Amino acid sequence: MSTIDDDTKTSHQAQQLVQFIRDEIPLAQAMDLHLGRYDVDTLTLHAPLAPNVNDKSCAFGGSLVSLMTLSGWALVELALRGQELDCDVFVAESDVRYLAPLWQDFRAEARLADAADWSMFFNTLAARGRARIGVDCVIPGEDGRPAATLAARFVAKRRNRTAQA
Repeated sequence: MSTIDDDTKTSHQAQQLVQFIRDEIPLAQAMDLHLGRYDVDTLTLHAPLAPNVNDKSCAFGGSLVSLMTLSGWALVELALRGQELDCDVFVAESDVRYLAPLWQDFRAEARLADAADWSMFFNTLAARGRARIGVDCVIPGEDGRPAATLAARFVAKRRNRTAQA
């Protein structure tokens, strides 16, 4: 069971990671993304419509897929940081579906895919030095149904610090 101190630490780590994303990925800064909510199973990033608009005055598809990819990546990265594991994380594959236009600010919600399991992921990482995990992301539409979805597989690979010396 988490405590208030654990929740505060987790929230602080999530805020730090989002600031890192904004500082190190120019697209993320231009999109003006920010953290919505984070717990061990779910991460939500928000973005305003204005810097993410297309020629039809609705949300640009590239911004939608970018926000979903970044939210999935951040979910995995924070889980690794929570275990004090130093890894490179990257998206290995993804499938995106655009289902409805968005005419307002939007958010991407990332969570583990139904078949994914953190403990299997961490056990594989410990045994092999790399592991992959499925993450599902959704951008809710104005009517509550998905406006866009992303099913992705992220890979974590332990960094080899001794090789850099």
